[in-house]
This record gives sequence, C-alpha cells and structure tokens, in this order.
Amino acid sequence: MGYEMGKNKNKKPRELPEALGLPAGGVETHAHLDMEPFAEDLDAVLDRARACGVSRIGQVFLGPEAYEKGRGLFESRPGVFFLLGLHPHDAKDWTEAMLMAMRAAFALDPRLRAVGETGLDYYYDYSPRDVQRRVFAAHLELARELDLPVVVHSRDALDETFEVLEAEGFRNRPLLWHCFGGGPAFARRVLDNGWLISIPGAVTWKKSQELHEAVAMIPMDRLVLETDCPFLAPDPWRGKRNEPAYLGFTARAVAEIKGLPVEEVWRMAADNAVRFFGLDAE
Repeated sequence: MGYEMGKNKNKKPRELPEALGLPAGGVETHAHLDMEPFAEDLDAVLDRARACGVSRIGQVFLGPEAYEKGRGLFESRPGVFFLLGLHPHDAKDWTEAMLMAMRAAFALDPRLRAVGETGLDYYYDYSPRDVQRRVFAAHLELARELDLPVVVHSRDALDETFEVLEAEGFRNRPLLWHCFGGGPAFARRVLDNGWLISIPGAVTWKKSQELHEAVAMIPMDRLVLETDCPFLAPDPWRGKRNEPAYLGFTARAVAEIKGLPVEEVWRMAADNAVRFFGLDAE
C-alpha cells in the first residue's frame, strides 16, 4: 500500500514528497502511527519517511495502555522516539493507576522523551473542563518530577491553558506548543514564556493567513515541524491520510514565508527538536 494517490481539485497529479529532495536529518515531532489508519502499511510509511529525509519521528502514545500495546511496533526502528500522555478528550478516564503506570514507563524506557500530549480541549468537551484542568496539572507535576519536557495540546481553551501553566510555574520550562494554529499575538504569548512552537501542515493552506503571519515572526530557533498524522495533511495532499513523509511540504511553506532556503529550515527545525527532546546526535 503506497501513497493515497488520486488527483487534487485541479486534476493535476499530486506532487510526491521525494521530489523535494530534502537531506536526511529531518525530525517529525508529532505522529500517531499506532492509530488504525496505519495498521496495514506501517513499515512502508516509515520507509517512505526515511526516503524523504525524515530521520527521527516522535511517536505519541495517548495513555499507558496505548503505549504498552504499541511500543513493540517500533522495536526495529531506532529513529522513532516516544511521547506519552493522556489526551484531554480522555481526561475523564484518568486514574491514579495511570499516573503510576506512566511514571514506571518513563523510568524504564529511554525512548520516552517527553510528557504529552496533554492540555485542554474545550471544542468537543468530551471530558468535563474541571477534570481536564486537574489531569493537565497532574501531567505537569509528573514532568517536573521527572525533569522532562512537556508537549501541550490546546483547543478553544487558550486563556485557560495559560492559566494552568502559569499556576504550575511552567514559565521558561521546556515546553512545546503542539499543532500551533494561531496568529502573531498568540505566538508572542508563547514565545514570551520561553516555549517552543510546533508548526503543522496547516501552514501550507492558503486560507491560514493568521498562521502565516505568526510563522513570519517566530524566530527559527524557537520553531519545530510536525505532521500530527494521520490528521491535517498539507497541500498538495490535503484530504488524504497524512504521514511523516509529507513533513517536507510544511518545511517548504515555512521557508517560503521566511524567505529562507528550505534546506536551512529543515536543518534548523531538526536541530531545535534534537535539543528539546534530548536526542542523540546522528
């Protein structure tokens, strides 16, 4: 099973990510490769990513059960590192046993490099908001205890997310704002707290004007790249399953906005990710 080919709205063949010609060394900071859309062709997806210059992938496990079930999928893939946290949608299911399981996993597995994704999501309210806040705070306490970075998810809960982070004393602590989709004022607020910003494939969409303006003012030493696959595929693959091989399209869009060579954005974003997650140099 290969790329989900087909044609785009203009009836033109979709550009293949290999055509970008990006060198090895790229870092995809946020992928959900244990999800069902990758069940049939995970090895091929990982091989395509490497062929497109993606050398490291941050695989996000949403809870200790998902981690125990899925970590073996990547046993032969040393370029995949792990993140572990309970999504705010599932905060209602949080238990003390989950916290203990996460603490034990981080103690035993050096591939676990960050706590997350964790945060607040008020768009669907799948979990009560007070419960989301409590579970978010528990994740932040665990990250502080383990001296690990945090990866934050925030949707329709911007002010409340900052409130929790400020109450927990996370200013200038290692924190990555996952799947950033806001404008310059939002970006400035994140940057002023000393945090990093992760840019998803939405930056390739023509109507993402606020995001384009934010990317223009985010310093390159504070920016990393992600797909959030299987979601949010970039142009020219929008509407199809996203995968790490498409990370280069996001890098190209950032490079165009900033007036930089795409290879420079690719390298600098990767260097930032390596430092943030404490990855070994290749």
